[in-house]
Amino acid sequence: MKKLLQINASVNSGAPGRIAEQIGQTAISVGWKSYIAYGRNGRPSQSELIKIGSDWDIRMHGLQTRLFDRHGLASTAATREFVEQIKKIKPDIIHLHNIHGYYINIEILFRYLKDANIPVVWTLHDCWPITGHCALFTFVECDKWKTQCFSCPQKKGYPGSYFLDRSKQNYTQKRKLFTSVNDMTIVPVSNWLADIVKQSYLKDYPIRVINNGIDVNVFSPQSRDGIRLKYGLADKFILLGVATEWGRRKGLHDFIELSKILKDDEIIVLVGLKEDQIKILPENIMGITRTESTQELAEFYSSADVFVNPTWEDNFPTTNLEALACGTPVITYETGGSPEAIDELTGIVVEQGNIHKLTEAINHIKLKGKQSYSEACVKRAHRLYRKEDRYREYIELYEELLNK
Repeated sequence: MKKLLQINASVNSGAPGRIAEQIGQTAISVGWKSYIAYGRNGRPSQSELIKIGSDWDIRMHGLQTRLFDRHGLASTAATREFVEQIKKIKPDIIHLHNIHGYYINIEILFRYLKDANIPVVWTLHDCWPITGHCALFTFVECDKWKTQCFSCPQKKGYPGSYFLDRSKQNYTQKRKLFTSVNDMTIVPVSNWLADIVKQSYLKDYPIRVINNGIDVNVFSPQSRDGIRLKYGLADKFILLGVATEWGRRKGLHDFIELSKILKDDEIIVLVGLKEDQIKILPENIMGITRTESTQELAEFYSSADVFVNPTWEDNFPTTNLEALACGTPVITYETGGSPEAIDELTGIVVEQGNIHKLTEAINHIKLKGKQSYSEACVKRAHRLYRKEDRYREYIELYEELLNK
């Protein structure tokens, strides 16, 4: 039996965690043994789970990051123990996802990968693997990652360092480590990120784009009434936003600006906010805390008249796909790979930060009616983003690598 080992910060939580889980399910369905190693949020999984380190290790890793900008260079003992577990498992394929997240030591991991003679697949959900510090850099319009990071303009951004700036040393060390593996395939989840990778120090590796997939059995048109009745929104035109963490980069400020010019029958519903964020929202923005229930998310998407994603920095947001699958048109800023999810039949792309154009797009969809988009939205999601189709591409890639 072939064995797959995936490594990600979480299991079945957040977009990368759910993607890893679904890839594992796909591998199991074709006769593979699936393992997922993780740092936190080990939710129920069909794969065999391996916890890397303890909560104490994560806290200490976070402390080293905050004080010394050494993200990915702590968790030494935990990673050594994990490498010994890998040796016992003897996987046929090692599949990396997010190896940032305060749980694994990249130096120890990549020294092992360099010598292990095991094909490595690395799905890039963001840009952290090619920078000296940040996970995304478009918001600050920084291109130091192309040659050499230094004096990071986002030192305090995730993974934040409050004092030292080691972006130059981190960049040099990551470049050395991440280009040391002979048999590695890079999988960006968007064409936008693929173009970025081709300009980075990973450019000499094989690059294959595989879009994110979603469970269209879960994310499908639901009754509009449940959420609307529960929250007293029966007669409202709902503009929905969903994010794991809300901030300026995800468009929270833009939603607040948009709220100032909403009509009386319109309301913004934001899912994924923290309690302190909810307390300061204007009256025409309803805030909902984060939910791990995909069924509840599907109900929110289905209840909305339009899904609005005014993101300033993104790769290929899964929320766009989930909204489409629930029959809800998408309006997104022209940011990263976000526009790749839609076409003229399923949504509208708007210039970043242009609230006037954003309002025009909303009014256009409101005038036409959600029903004129829904069928095309569902068809696009089923044609391009079914998890069974997208994650079968990974199995095909694994087989190609093993048959070389």
